[in-house]
Amino acid sequence: MPHSTTRKQRRQIEMVRQQFAQADGLTFAEVLPAERIEQGLQEEKATWRDSVFSPMLTLWAFLGQVISPDGSCRNAVARIMAWLVSRGEAPCRPETDPYCKARQRLPESLFTRLMRQTGRALHELVPGDWLWQGRRVKLADGTTVSMPDTAANQAAYPQAGTQKRGVGFPIARLVVVFCLACGTVLEAALGRYQGKKTGENTLLRSLAQAFEPGDVLLSDRYFSGYFDIAYWKQRGVDVVTRLHQQRTCDMRRGRRLGRNDHVVVWPKPQRPPWMDEATYAQMPDELEVREVRVHVTIKGFRTDIVEVVTTLLDAQTYKASALAQLYRMRWHAELDLRSLKTTLGMDVLRCKSPEMVRKEVWAHMLAYNLIRTLMARTAEAHGCTPRDLSFKGTMQMMSAFAERLYDAEPATAMELHDWLLLAIGAQLVGDRPNRYEPRARKRRPKPYPLLTQPRDLARRQLVA
Repeated sequence: MPHSTTRKQRRQIEMVRQQFAQADGLTFAEVLPAERIEQGLQEEKATWRDSVFSPMLTLWAFLGQVISPDGSCRNAVARIMAWLVSRGEAPCRPETDPYCKARQRLPESLFTRLMRQTGRALHELVPGDWLWQGRRVKLADGTTVSMPDTAANQAAYPQAGTQKRGVGFPIARLVVVFCLACGTVLEAALGRYQGKKTGENTLLRSLAQAFEPGDVLLSDRYFSGYFDIAYWKQRGVDVVTRLHQQRTCDMRRGRRLGRNDHVVVWPKPQRPPWMDEATYAQMPDELEVREVRVHVTIKGFRTDIVEVVTTLLDAQTYKASALAQLYRMRWHAELDLRSLKTTLGMDVLRCKSPEMVRKEVWAHMLAYNLIRTLMARTAEAHGCTPRDLSFKGTMQMMSAFAERLYDAEPATAMELHDWLLLAIGAQLVGDRPNRYEPRARKRRPKPYPLLTQPRDLARRQLVA
């Protein structure tokens, strides 16, 4: 990897290797070793010219930036200046331009590589008692993120067609695959909000490399079409999802397995416009699936009946009650997306170019995986599961320990690290079984009218 070999830069890289764990209190050294970062930089052929903002230091600052409540570049540069001065090094310039250019030089593939490595490393080490009936279950769900209204972002990720030009914001569609046991991100795909081959189904099929034979895909009914289920079954992946709203569940038909539980055969539908003839010919002529009707008797829940469809046909091994409980755990996908978008602030992105927008998304997911890895290690040490721990509480504990970890000596840092894990282990999710809340907001918005025209035009009207 071509780089400067000055003594100053060598000393800075070694400092980053030693103190990488102390950025914002994140114990990165254990969950993201410096050797893995250096190997990724070499394989991606990352280069740099600036003697201060090396790739490792820039990545360190970028991760701290995306998890900070103040996600500005100015705050990131100020953190770097304080860190360099505390180590007896010459500080960097207070301007943000060198740091922003260093972020642009980081390869986008470096973020995706590290995100996948950290996610899969944790997923493969999940203890057996965290699995669902010995099976690895992977959650899939889609969402959207918005970004600054620049010409480049609009060209790559156009705004919704229902919004006036100059009023809305560019939108990107995102499909994420989570590990049900530990909550880590295994794979993700980013695309345009609308247009051909931009739907969640297409994005999920592009992530087939994240699934292995024997896995169980748990998703909502958006992914319950005939061709979706057949696609995954051909790859040895079982599916548990909710019956599509356009299908009717008739328990009088098919092979009866028990009360409100039967196996039916779906005939192959006509070829949809988006599928080519060769792919259509490879699809099976019929599909044998199991349908389980679940009556929800919990007061306050909006849904009375949930019809689960799955390719797990063995009623002795996979009882109807177990499938009902598994589908209920699908809600963890919504909670994980909330942690990404709300707790980590990925809902509204900051970067003004499509390339940097993608890097910002992958950086959020990498930081998310590092936090999830820390939670998993804490859970294993405390005899619970990662789902028992609060993601928000973990972030709060890390923020509280950050200032002391930032300047601690190695021996003190190890002691602080042990106390940090102990504090995280105490951040249990509240035991609120069958919780329900109205889908309404109590706090009223500010009484300002909506901006219904481009801002430049509104300014000119004010002047006139």
